[in-house]
Amino acid sequence: MSPVELANRFAYHPPLTDQRRAAHETVRDLCWKLAVELNGMLPEGREKGLAIKSLEEAMFWSNAGLARQD
Repeated sequence: MSPVELANRFAYHPPLTDQRRAAHETVRDLCWKLAVELNGMLPEGREKGLAIKSLEEAMFWSNAGLARQD
């Protein structure tokens, strides 16, 4: 991995436009809605915890993809 790529991964990438800020909000809102549905639908247990954790990861990577774009 190049030093430039590594630096990009750990840099702060603020949303520079209202459109990008709105996209971040949409990702968070959609993930939140699914989390609420899954929380109410799934029984407590390891699988539920992993499902919610995976949804958090999906939200993170989605927002990282938005933030790191040129």
